[in-house]
Amino acid sequence: MEQSIGDAMGFDRAITLFSPDGRLLQVEYAKKTVLQGSAAVGVIGKNAVVFVADKRLPEEQKLIIPESIEKIFKIDDHVGSAISGLIADARMLVEKAQVEAQQYKVTFNEPADILLMVKQISSDMQTFTQYGGARPYGVSLLMGGLKGGVPVLYMLDPSGIFFQYKALSIGDNSSAINKSLEEGYKPDMDIDGMIKLAIRALKAGGIKPQIERFEIATIDASGFKKLDRDQVSKYL
Repeated sequence: MEQSIGDAMGFDRAITLFSPDGRLLQVEYAKKTVLQGSAAVGVIGKNAVVFVADKRLPEEQKLIIPESIEKIFKIDDHVGSAISGLIADARMLVEKAQVEAQQYKVTFNEPADILLMVKQISSDMQTFTQYGGARPYGVSLLMGGLKGGVPVLYMLDPSGIFFQYKALSIGDNSSAINKSLEEGYKPDMDIDGMIKLAIRALKAGGIKPQIERFEIATIDASGFKKLDRDQVSKYL
């Protein structure tokens, strides 16, 4: 019995070792970290992408300023990202994506291709699943924007894999939120409809509709835009 426990602890502690059943346990733990983070939703419609995120303010910190907590980031005028998990890890990846976007624009004199950025960031995430002395990124990202004028949405997880979606939630209670998204999604929704769908889905996941908790951003032909407090309150 002691030997089996010791073996399990060895596979558990080393990112470079597969367990006997073919699993990388540290990557699975990183995914569980994402599930402990507050929820974020991405939705694409006819001509735009919408992000809605729950900032879930720390209850023990009564004096915190809600605006200082950021879950949605601008990567470029036509690309944004919403995150769940370790915010510090997310900022590192977002900054890499911002640099990629700037370098592409300087080199080719046109907006960066979002799919190329997704592939680069997912490659960076995958790299940290195969080297000793490092740990996987404890964060998942929703990256969305316009690709040739068409709205697209991708999800990247700690293993370095990515998929394209029409609508998706990451983070806490994502199963219930995604079920609500599946029931209410329509591909021809406008921005107003997408925001309302995302908020309904977050409420279905048990999230309280408090102005301080919600962060909303849109990306369309006019660029990336975050809604201010008054605009958010209209939807709640």
